[in-house]
Order: sequence, then C-alpha cells, then structure tokens
Amino acid sequence: MVQKLLRITPFQKFVKIESFGGILILLATIIALIWANSSFGASYSSLWNYKIGFKTEGFELYKPLILWVNDGFMTVFFFLIGLEIKREVRIGELNSLKKMAFPLFGAIGGMLVPIALFIFLNQNEATFKGWGIPMATDIAFSLAILNALGKRIPLSLKIFLTAFAIVDDLGAVLVIAIFYSGTINLSLLAMALILLFSLYFLSYKQYYSKFLLITFGLIIWVLFLKSGIHPTLAGVLLAFSVPIRQKINTPEFIENLVAITTNIKETSVVKKPILSKEQIQQIDDLQDWTSRYQSPLQHMEHSLHGWVAYLIIPLFALANAGVTLISDLEMNSALIINIVLGLVLGKSLGITLVVLLAKKLRLVSIPEDISLRHIIGTSFLAGIGFTMAIFVSNLAFESDPVYNLSAKIGILIASVLAAIFGYLILRLKTTRS
Repeated sequence: MVQKLLRITPFQKFVKIESFGGILILLATIIALIWANSSFGASYSSLWNYKIGFKTEGFELYKPLILWVNDGFMTVFFFLIGLEIKREVRIGELNSLKKMAFPLFGAIGGMLVPIALFIFLNQNEATFKGWGIPMATDIAFSLAILNALGKRIPLSLKIFLTAFAIVDDLGAVLVIAIFYSGTINLSLLAMALILLFSLYFLSYKQYYSKFLLITFGLIIWVLFLKSGIHPTLAGVLLAFSVPIRQKINTPEFIENLVAITTNIKETSVVKKPILSKEQIQQIDDLQDWTSRYQSPLQHMEHSLHGWVAYLIIPLFALANAGVTLISDLEMNSALIINIVLGLVLGKSLGITLVVLLAKKLRLVSIPEDISLRHIIGTSFLAGIGFTMAIFVSNLAFESDPVYNLSAKIGILIASVLAAIFGYLILRLKTTRS
C-alpha cells in the first residue's frame, strides 16, 4: 500500500482534490436549492444579504455576506488560479508551444463559439451583457466526472481538460478585467499597481516574504475594490509575484540534511522523551533549510488547494446556487435557453471543431490514447460552467435580479445536461475512433 501511495504523481493528487471538491460543490448546490425553495427560504436570503464590516468617517467596508464570499473568499480562488497559470506556463503543460497547442486551440474554440452563439441568439439588448457567461468551465465538476469513469479515461485526457480549463480561466479573468469592471478611479488603481510592481521587483531580486505578500495583498485588494476594478483580479495578479524557484538546490539541501541528521544522532539524550537544546536547534535549522528548499509557488499552491476545493468553492456554491425555482419574478426564458445552448452546444461544437481543424492543419498533435469520442465527451463536460459562469452572471446582472436568477437557472440546467451527455459519451465507448 505504501509503495502504491508513493507512485501517485502531483497531478494525480491534484485530480483527486478537484474531484472530491466537485462532490462537495454538488452537495452544497443541492443544499442551497432545497434551502432556498423550502419554508426556510426567507432565512437563506436574509443570511446572505446580512451586512457585516466596519465604517468610519472617511472609509467604509460594509458589505452583504454574499459579497464577502464573492469578492473576498473568491479572491483566494483567483489567487490559486494565478499560481496554476504561472506554474503551467513556466514548467507545466503550457511551457512550450507544442504542449500548449492542443489545450490552447480547445480553449479558443470553447470560448469564442459559445460567445458567438449567445450573441447570435440574443434578441434583448438588456441581456446582451451576459455574453461572457457561457465561456466558462468548472474544472472541479468536470474532473470529478472524469475521475468517476476510472480507468476508462486515459491520464492524458485529464491533463488536456486541466490545461484547457486553466487557459479558459485565464480568458475569463481577462474578460472580467476588461468588460465587467466598473468606473475606474485611476489614482487608486495607480497606487495598487505601484505596490504590485514592488512585489514583482522583489520577486525578480529573489526576495520573497509571505508576510509582505499578505500585507500588500490586503491593501491591493482594498484599492482594487475602491477603484472599480473587480477585487478578485488582485488575486491573479498577486499570484504572479510568487517566485517559482527554490532558494537552494537539491545537492545543497541533501548535504545539510545529512549534516543535521548526524548532529541529531550525536546530541541525542538517552532514554529521555524530550529533546536536548542542541537537537531543538538542529530541528529549527532543518525547518529553515526546508523552507528555503521548497518552491514558494509550489508550497503556496499545495497549501491552498485543500482550502479552495473543500471550503471556498463549496461556500460559494452554497451562497450563490440557491435559485428560487418557484418565484413571483417572471423568468426570462430566452436568456435561459441562450445560456443552455451556449454552454452545452456552443462548448461541444467549439472545442471539437476547432481541435479537429487544428489537427487537419497540423497545428496540434493529439496524444495516441485520446480518441475522437474522448474529445467530444470532454467538450460536453466543458459545458459545466457552474462556478465561473455564476460568478460572471453576478457581475453581468448585479442590478437586475430577474436576469441574474434566469441566468443561474440556465447555468444549472446546462451544467446538468453537459454532465449527463459528457458522461454517457465517455462511458459508452472509449476505444480509439
């Protein structure tokens, strides 16, 4: 059993975290839907609209609980996305044009075709700003379904979906930054950028301090919030300041590790359950050398994955998925249909056709163990927009509860359909077409 655990790669651990996170999101969504549509529905609305924070004569940070989740906790989610993007571009599945081509073309098709389909079908000027909703993919849900298929699915397909979703997230971040931010206060934005570039400069000089990152990060978050730029974008930009390189190399670490181990043996206190002063000093040295040996980015990413997958995203789902299915508000059926078609049909056609076209033009090389049916099935799973789609919906229709509620219903329906179609296609046949 120990040997089997040792063979698990970092990517496989990542898949397991994301898969279980997908299950928690599903549970949180079901709880939110039942709660919002039960006799306790009023308490659901009251809880998430309860305002907390502080006010002073010259400054106010007083927001409903749901905005603390969407603007605050989700910044950590976006920070993790930023770490993943930097890692993949520097040393991962996106660190060369050859590796990047397959997921990149898939992501381009998976973003542009759903947007184009939504715009083409949309006949209401008031709902036009929802065009960014169907471009999103929820990696946790998608990987959870792929993982449920077990050995039927090659690891290369999971890598494709992960890399694709990261590129997709980058596209969504850019769309939010450019199209879904409010009126910008340039002076506050300039102050935030000065602090941000200070962190970049320190990172370039190989200096990294977690305390400084958190302190500057909180200030930058507030400045983004007050400047009109969506504060979650601060998370992505802050992530790029975290160094990926270790302070010491492996041979140096091993040399010091051996020296510390030897010193601990030599200074051991026989038959006593406590450590000697010399041993405590050696352990402190070991912790110092270990922190210097770890990649700050890798360590930060590893530390945050569990918190994001097991707490932040399920909490976001609990706060935002409570759609009142029986409501006095008259739903906009056209918007619901457009989002469903954009996520289910737009994603599946966009990814599949663009990837096949790129293959025909010899722009991409598809791994041998990935068949056409794999690509089609995965393209449907990409239509599970959930987390990012709901996030964009909140931005697009913040001031219009009818459209926001309609959009969320469309997202939920599309996510269920995309999950079912993708699962059935991948399960029915997995041999190469």
